[in-house]
Amino acid sequence: MTIRRVWIEEGCISCNLCEDLAAEVFEVPAGGESRTRKGYERQLENLDTQERVQEAADSCPVEVIQVEDD
Repeated sequence: MTIRRVWIEEGCISCNLCEDLAAEVFEVPAGGESRTRKGYERQLENLDTQERVQEAADSCPVEVIQVEDD
C-alpha cells in the first residue's frame, strides 16, 4: 500500500495526536483544527512517514483523518 493523498474531514477536536505521530504531514495551529502541511506529499515518499500517517488515521479519536492509497 502506498498513501497518495491525506485529508482531514470536519469534526477535528484538536487533540494533536496526528501532529505528535507525523509532524511532517500534520499541523494543529493554536486554537485551530488539524490540517495537512503545505507540500506534505513529498513526505509520503518515506515509508516510515506513511506508516505513521496510517497510524494517525487509525488512532484518530473522531476518525476524521482520511487517506487514499493505491
